Amino acid sequence: MAWISDATPDDDPTGEVAAAFDKDLAALGRVANYTRVFAHRLAVLRGWQGLNGAIKGMDPRRYEVATTAAALRLRSSYCALAHGDVLASRHMSADAVRALADGGESAELTAVDRAVARLAGTVAAGAADMRAEDLDELRGLGFADDEILDVVLAAAARCFFSTVLDAVGARPDAAYRALDAPLRDALTVGRPIAEA
Repeated sequence: MAWISDATPDDDPTGEVAAAFDKDLAALGRVANYTRVFAHRLAVLRGWQGLNGAIKGMDPRRYEVATTAAALRLRSSYCALAHGDVLASRHMSADAVRALADGGESAELTAVDRAVARLAGTVAAGAADMRAEDLDELRGLGFADDEILDVVLAAAARCFFSTVLDAVGARPDAAYRALDAPLRDALTVGRPIAEA
């Protein structure tokens, strides 16, 4: 699963690991590989869940576009598959998500979608190289500063989560093999999906 051992409920006399695994089983029908990694540091997992929950207070489609774009730029298959799947199941067609992934055309992708994706990708590529002008496209589309910050927060948070997973060799859950092949292939931009 990863280059570090999986945490197990037996390693945790407090029962918090078992609770984290049970939460995944209830929500996903499986224990996610990322939960197995973060179960070594449950305080970090809880902190991440709190931070991510606060960031997700933004427009849901915008959050998923920004997160997917940042994951693609980071070459994080795990996060690109997870959030690209959410985009394709809740916000747009699989064809539109593929176009977002490969820079192709889709009438479903709005000017806002593309601008959000560009800014998120720029943040993920290296925020230290950014200039004030990088925010102008969203301003030109009527975004207020707090809405621009939402996009930056989504992308920056993804940098943390994706980097941790890739740094310990965590592969995307085998369940992502069930995605439509063209979508799955477009979103598998780094580590391969785990075997079943």
